[in-house]
Amino acid sequence: MTGPGLTRGVRNLTAWIGAAMFCIASAQVPAQQNPLTGDYIPTVQDVPPGVDHGNSDANLPDEFKRQTVFYRSLVAPGTIIIDTKDRFLYLIQSETSALRYGIGVGRIGFTWQGLLQITKKAEWPDWRPPPEMIERQPYLPRFMAGGPGNPLGARAMYLGNTEYRIHGTNAPETIGQAVSSGCFRLVNDDVVDLYNRVAVGTHVIVRQD
Repeated sequence: MTGPGLTRGVRNLTAWIGAAMFCIASAQVPAQQNPLTGDYIPTVQDVPPGVDHGNSDANLPDEFKRQTVFYRSLVAPGTIIIDTKDRFLYLIQSETSALRYGIGVGRIGFTWQGLLQITKKAEWPDWRPPPEMIERQPYLPRFMAGGPGNPLGARAMYLGNTEYRIHGTNAPETIGQAVSSGCFRLVNDDVVDLYNRVAVGTHVIVRQD
């Protein structure tokens, strides 16, 4: 192959190699704790499981509402890039544009970076907090069926073989905040939109800076 197709292929390969080199040393950020309680500190209080605060982004600040934005990237269209620092998820559309969603991210001590793929998708997923979460928060239910009020919201996209997911939320007010144990949350209307646009196998790049 010669010409533009080969040039584009080399450019995409170079971009993926660069992303992999950037993300391969995925690591947890050292935790910061409340000196009185020992709890990890979220930026806002999360909503308890079972409480439903709604599905829409209507009350979000404009910057966190779903919108097409100028975004320069060399990765293939359809790739997801998560900007943990600025609280945005980008679904790449072209070399210069992306569909941007406001997200909630992991609280201090639970942020991470890496290069993974979506390995599973689920509608109205059940929630089973992992043992590590139960140990930190023993008051949590051990199981919650999918539906309104479920902390995973309307859809979930599972990342690699990890416990991390891109999912909906029962708490739209936590979008733009650092609250979770490392997952990425969108309002339910937005996670349904994203879910319908991506497939199992989609590459996901998580960046901290």
